[in-house]
Amino acid sequence: MRALAGAAPVTRQSGKQRFVIRRFACNKRLQTAVHHWSRVAVQHDPAARHRYDALRQRGHGRARALRGVGDRLLSALCAALKNRTLYDANHRSAQAVSSQ
Repeated sequence: MRALAGAAPVTRQSGKQRFVIRRFACNKRLQTAVHHWSRVAVQHDPAARHRYDALRQRGHGRARALRGVGDRLLSALCAALKNRTLYDANHRSAQAVSSQ
């Protein structure tokens, strides 16, 4: 799913160099959908906004930070589908409170 959406990175390496670039071989409609999903999540979800700000502080560009948020959202989507549950934005905070 990450590769189809363009969120999975591609590592290029030779004997002396190694660098990571974004994936160009992906479904463009799905890539656009994840981009807009991430953009709206950053505007309305505090956890997504925190992730975006952390990536920006590390020096990533706007599009790279949105791909990072989109990657996190895709993993949450896959987990919700796998467990057959609805998405709960407060899931992590509820787990942290229950474990204390």
